[in-house]
Amino acid sequence: MAIFVSLVFTRCKFILRNIYWREASNIWLQKSAAIFFNSHLSPFFFSRIDMLTSGERPRRPLSDGVVIMSANSRGSACYSKRNSTHANTQYQHNGRTQMLGEEDTWEVLVLPTTPSPENGEDEDLEVRWDGPDDPADPRNFSLILRWSMVTIITLCSLCTIFTSALYTMTYDQITVEFNCSTLVATLGLSLFILGLGVGPLFLAPLSEFYGRRPVYLVAMVLFILWLIPCAAAQNIQTMLISRFFSGFSSSAFMSVAGGSIGDLFSQDDLQRPMMVYTAIPFMGPIIGPLVGGFINQYTSWRWSFYVVIIWSASLLICMVFLMPETYHPVLLRHKAQRLRRETGRAYYAWIEKTDKSIATEVMWSFARPLQLLFLEPMITCLCVYTSVALGILYLFLGAFYAVFTHNYDFELYQVGLSFLGLLFGTITSFATHPLWNWNYRRLVRQREANGGEPGESEPEYRLPPAIASSILLPLGMFWFGWTTYKSIHWIVPIIGSGFFSAGVVLSYNGILTFLVHAYPLYSASAMGANLILRSIFAAAFPIFGVRCKFQ
Repeated sequence: MAIFVSLVFTRCKFILRNIYWREASNIWLQKSAAIFFNSHLSPFFFSRIDMLTSGERPRRPLSDGVVIMSANSRGSACYSKRNSTHANTQYQHNGRTQMLGEEDTWEVLVLPTTPSPENGEDEDLEVRWDGPDDPADPRNFSLILRWSMVTIITLCSLCTIFTSALYTMTYDQITVEFNCSTLVATLGLSLFILGLGVGPLFLAPLSEFYGRRPVYLVAMVLFILWLIPCAAAQNIQTMLISRFFSGFSSSAFMSVAGGSIGDLFSQDDLQRPMMVYTAIPFMGPIIGPLVGGFINQYTSWRWSFYVVIIWSASLLICMVFLMPETYHPVLLRHKAQRLRRETGRAYYAWIEKTDKSIATEVMWSFARPLQLLFLEPMITCLCVYTSVALGILYLFLGAFYAVFTHNYDFELYQVGLSFLGLLFGTITSFATHPLWNWNYRRLVRQREANGGEPGESEPEYRLPPAIASSILLPLGMFWFGWTTYKSIHWIVPIIGSGFFSAGVVLSYNGILTFLVHAYPLYSASAMGANLILRSIFAAAFPIFGVRCKFQ
């Protein structure tokens, strides 16, 4: 599978250029989306500002209540006004109309009409930041505070993934105490991961209405509350239900965290904090069994959940005191409310003039990722690749226990230590990040030397890490599978697992960045499609892994 996908990666650049797949598919996707939602759901879907990133305020409309956007051949969103096509534009005030110009695909997004002097109102009543140095702007918070928030968000994400994998070390005690099979006990892992995949579809839209801080606090409180019945469970049914809802609650740290970091840092400063946020949670599936092995070797399985409860409660305290609101539209709404109370004038923030609803946002968060997943073959192929890689990584959680206990007579804590090979491979892959950045800049310079526009790049320039992963993934799996014999030293399969984990990280590094670059208008939905599919695979693989072990 990995070798096949690697061949697809090496050829995708030439295929895309020769048959202009991405341009045609983007135009077709926009047309089909408009027809489908206008016909079957509701026109109010198109009142939301789809092309804007979280926390970004739309620019001033070119005409009364209208913003004209162009999806050019590079697929990037840009604001423009062109007389040759503007004359043929037909505006609709309760929807949006797609128009084809001579070269590009045009869209009209209808925004709330800005008050103007012609309407007898003062347009300065719209609340904005007081210049680029406004201290209320989260990007002007002190560097210590911003990095403290990044650290807390990252640790919350790590705690979430850590909790999913820690559970695998409790199987021996749980199966005996609850009188259930290993297959049933494994459902606790699968349901937690399934909750991680479903939760963002509900929780991410809430942050656009109430802000980041309330979602974080409520999610952490619910996460702790659902961990308590896990620790106190007297039967397997209680455990399974609690595991699903604890995963559902903690998914907020996987879906909202990226937007929070974008609130705190400008595009030029975003790379380093995003690297920290994406790197550390990858260690969760590895550190979880390592710590869980020691806990379950020397004490009760319930202490596995007590440790997570203590950790989560500590993070909750830090969030209460060190995590102010960062979502820009919500902060501007608070500012407008304060000015209305103090002055009695009708100050407003642009978010107050939108007609979005929670139900609409939740429906949209479901519909658009699924549409991309099933109607865009490129996204389908790449999402399947990353999903298989993550599914096999979670399959390793059970495989390590079976291999090292039966073939090498490892104790439970020694099985946990065997995950150090995966940890070493993960750290090594992150250490190669400067190499891939250098290669990306080299390709950009080469494109400029061949007559390309300065600063422009191709999305395919992001794929080299994924191409390297297509070699490391099968290499690591064959290495591990062919060396798990008593006659071969135990360090050999552990080394092979390191190659596999390095391949997993590189595949995510290349493919997720490619999706954001290739589908800028639909990047959030493309990431959502990837999250849904990989959660399904990661939930299913441990189950049939247990079945294969029994057979």
